[in-house]
Amino acid sequence: MDYLIIGAGFAGSVMAERLASRCDKKVHIIEKRPHIGGNCYDEVDSSGVLVHRYGPHLFHTENRVVYEYLSGFTQWHNYRHKVVAHVDGRNIAIPFSFTTLYQVFDDVKADVLKAKLIERYGEGNKVSVLELREAEDEELKALGEYVYEKIFVHYTAKQWGIPASEVNPAVLARVPVLTSYDTHYFQDTYQAVPQSGYTRLFETLLDHPNISIALGEDALETLKIIDKQLYYKGERFEGTVIFTGMLDALFDHCYGVLPYRSLDLRFEVCDQEYYQDNAVVNYPNEHEYTRITEFKHIHPVKSPQATILKEYPQNYINGKNIPYYPMPTEDSKEQYERYAALAQEIDNLVLLGRLAEYRYYDMDDIVARALDVFEELT
Repeated sequence: MDYLIIGAGFAGSVMAERLASRCDKKVHIIEKRPHIGGNCYDEVDSSGVLVHRYGPHLFHTENRVVYEYLSGFTQWHNYRHKVVAHVDGRNIAIPFSFTTLYQVFDDVKADVLKAKLIERYGEGNKVSVLELREAEDEELKALGEYVYEKIFVHYTAKQWGIPASEVNPAVLARVPVLTSYDTHYFQDTYQAVPQSGYTRLFETLLDHPNISIALGEDALETLKIIDKQLYYKGERFEGTVIFTGMLDALFDHCYGVLPYRSLDLRFEVCDQEYYQDNAVVNYPNEHEYTRITEFKHIHPVKSPQATILKEYPQNYINGKNIPYYPMPTEDSKEQYERYAALAQEIDNLVLLGRLAEYRYYDMDDIVARALDVFEELT
C-alpha cells in the first residue's frame, strides 16, 4: 500500500478518496469502530427514523468548494436548522433575535429595544453578547445580561463542566444576537443533510478499488513507533501514515492523557408521532442534559413513534467513553504541543483531524482541511 489511514471519519475518508481517485494510490484504512463515518455515522432505528448515533450533525457552510465536492457523493435534503431554548418554562427562539425579543418582553419594551438595536448596530446584522454587555446604553446592556444569564452561561458551564463564574468572557464574542427576525440557527449559504444519510455518503465516498478498509481493528495494536520510525505489523512502513486518531494514544500517553469533554447520549423511542415542535430544544438552566434532539424533524418520515436523544455532558475518561471536545485551555494546548513535537520528528506521519490536531472542526471545516492537506501532499 502507498498510504495507511487511521480513522474512517471525514478526515480520513476524504483523504482516501482523493488519493485513490486522483493519484491512483493504494490506500488502506484502519477503523477502530465497527462502522465507517466516524461521529457522523447514522442508521435507521426500530421506529423507522434515521438517527445520528453520535449526536446531531447538520451540514452548513459558506465554502462552495466543499459543498460541490460532497455533492459528488450524495443528493441533499435541504434542511435549515432551527433551535429553541427552554427558558423560564417556555421555548424561545435562538440565536436571540427580534423574534425572541417579542417572545420574552412585552410589546412596548420590545419596541424600544428593537429601535435601539437598529439605531446602534443596524438592521440585518449580528452583534455579540460581549459587545451588548459592554454597551453604554443601560437598556442594551441589560439585554446583553439577560441573554448571557438565561441562554448562554449556564449551558456553557454544563457543557464544559465548570462553574458559570469561570466561563471565559472571550467566548461571548462568538455568541450572536441578530438584529432581524431570522429564526434560523445558521446563516450559511449552503445548509442540508445527505438525503440518504451520512453513512450512505461515506459508503459512496469510499467505493473505490484502490481503497481497502479494516473495521473493528485497533491500529495502535499493529502500528508502532520505534526510533522515530513507523512500523506496521512488525515491518518498517515506507509509505505515508495519515493519522486521525488521538495523538497522545499514539505516543502511549507519555506526557499524560489529553483532556476532553465527553457526552452520555441517551436515546428514547416515544409512542407518539412527535415529541417536540423543533428538531433541537436547548436546556441551558435547570436540567442536567443540555439539549433534546428529535430526528424526525431532520429526516422526515411517516412513523407512529418518535426517537429523541438527550445529551448529558461528562468528563472524558480514557478508554471508558468517547472524546468529543478538546478542552480549550492553555495547559491542554501546551500538553498537546509536546506530542505534536514528537510527531514532527517522523517524516512519513501526517496529522489530520479533530483528535490528531486537538482542535474542534465543523464538518465543512474538516473536509476543507483534508482537501488542503491532500494538495500539500501531492
